[in-house]
Amino acid sequence: MNIRLIAHRGNLKGPNKMENHPDYLLSALGQGFDCEADVWLVNRRIFLGHDNPEYQVEEAFLKNPGFWLHAKNLEALEYLLNENLICFWHENDAYTITSNGFIWANIGQPVSRSTILVSLMKNESFNETRAGPYGVCSDYVFDIRSHFFTNHRGKANE
Repeated sequence: MNIRLIAHRGNLKGPNKMENHPDYLLSALGQGFDCEADVWLVNRRIFLGHDNPEYQVEEAFLKNPGFWLHAKNLEALEYLLNENLICFWHENDAYTITSNGFIWANIGQPVSRSTILVSLMKNESFNETRAGPYGVCSDYVFDIRSHFFTNHRGKANE
C-alpha cells in the first residue's frame, strides 16, 4: 500500500511552536514529506498561521511542490483557487474535497483510496490490509514513515 505522508503544519515528530513558519515548512518538504499549511489573505497580503495570520510570505512560496494549502478565510480560498494551487477549506465537516480532487477526511472518519486521513495521534496503527487511504496528514509523519519502507516525495510503501 502506498501512502502519501503530509506533515500537518510542517510537524514531523509532534506539535511544535514553529508550526506554519516558512522555514519549518520548507524543512519538512526538504525531508521528503508533503506539507499542510494554513493560509490567510488579508489586505491582499499572504500569511501563514493557524488561528491568526502570523508569517507573511510571497506568492512564490505557496507554489512549492508538495503543499496542501488550508484556506483559513474566504479571501484565501478564492485566491488559492484562482492560482490553481492545491487547496481546501474545512472547519468541522466530516469531509471536504481538495482542489485536486481528493477527499480530505476529518479525524476519525472512514476512508477510501482517494482519501487524505487526518490523524494527529502519535501511536495510531494503520490497518495494512484495507484499501487506502491515499494519504495521511499528521503531526507524526516521521514515526509513520519509519513503519514503512519509503521511496520519494514522502510516499510510504509496505
